[in-house]
Amino acid sequence: MSAWGHRLRARTLILVTALPALLALGLPAAAHAASSDTVWTAGLGSDGQLGSGSTASRSLFDQVAGLTDVEQIAGGREHVVARVGGAVWTWGDGSKGATGLGSLTDRSTPAQVAGLSTVTSIAVGHYHSLALLADGTVKAWGFNSLGQLGDGTTAKRSSPVSVRDLATVTSIVGGRDMSYALLADGTVRAWGGGVNGELGNGTLTAKQTSPVSVTGLTNVVAIAAGRNHGLALLGDGTLRSWGLNASGQLGDNSKTMRTTPVTVSGVSGVVAIAAGADHSVALTSDGRVFTWGEAGRGQLGSGRTTDRPLAAQVTGLPVIGAIGCGRDHTLAVAVSGQLWDWGQNDFGQLGDGTTTRRLSPFSVPGITDAISAHGGRGYTVLQRDTP
Repeated sequence: MSAWGHRLRARTLILVTALPALLALGLPAAAHAASSDTVWTAGLGSDGQLGSGSTASRSLFDQVAGLTDVEQIAGGREHVVARVGGAVWTWGDGSKGATGLGSLTDRSTPAQVAGLSTVTSIAVGHYHSLALLADGTVKAWGFNSLGQLGDGTTAKRSSPVSVRDLATVTSIVGGRDMSYALLADGTVRAWGGGVNGELGNGTLTAKQTSPVSVTGLTNVVAIAAGRNHGLALLGDGTLRSWGLNASGQLGDNSKTMRTTPVTVSGVSGVVAIAAGADHSVALTSDGRVFTWGEAGRGQLGSGRTTDRPLAAQVTGLPVIGAIGCGRDHTLAVAVSGQLWDWGQNDFGQLGDGTTTRRLSPFSVPGITDAISAHGGRGYTVLQRDTP
């Protein structure tokens, strides 16, 4: 088993990627030996999102008790979702129903979402959550003011409901107030808020309560969502983007909002994508990381705070196997298992024991067994490979 295959396990942050396309781009696949993967968190804890049983913040990673054999994690604005087998566990901000526990109460330790037993993938938006089932359908719960749950209503849901008119889904992601689904035929569906072009269907629709097709996308193998923009990875390793572009997060060398997908410039051979609030990240088949968009908090890792509308390589990194984002920080897992991160650190979300903002990549001491990492507003959630 290669270190790359072991660490990536066909799982990158904020997305589930089609394996055949990865193989075509040169990324090896390998089975993962038995382990008991655990969850660790750092940063802001005000809504219980650290899963520690309290609302205290901390600048060093600590383990979330009671969760083992975790297969996937996802971080919303202030809530976290974890997949264990076909079940879903959540914690953090419950005020808008995003924990799916049947109430609007915050939860500072993990609890299982009732009624979900065949989940194959999870995703989150700011205040909503998504679960892909083994039959290719999708469940959603949480805030729904703009139709981001896709159930044909704008009613908030504290328990899972079915997304309408979706089948043969292979991947799901959530943005601030919108959701995306990748279908088995390589096309993408969108629903929720679209006043910044987030739906990608050529409109500026305020509320879309059921899925619509993103215009002109075929042969898509992975998707990602920022706060108000979407990304699609095609089977040839190129990228498309749409939505808000005020910071250059679409990577088309402009700051013009796009209501339909445009081509991202400056990067090719991509195998994984991720997005923060207003920045975007790509991982190439040779383990390099590229970023573009907003840089004011160091989230591009460029050593500067100047926004960038074109993709450029992040220097100073080893070979990377997985990527992810928080709102204003970026996470990269090396094939060796090291965690590298950069960007905003006001609550200790970089996990380095400080609250010092980092404009360039930094290797977090003591972590050599990372699998994946996600972030929200001021916190990071990390999956570690425990023998």
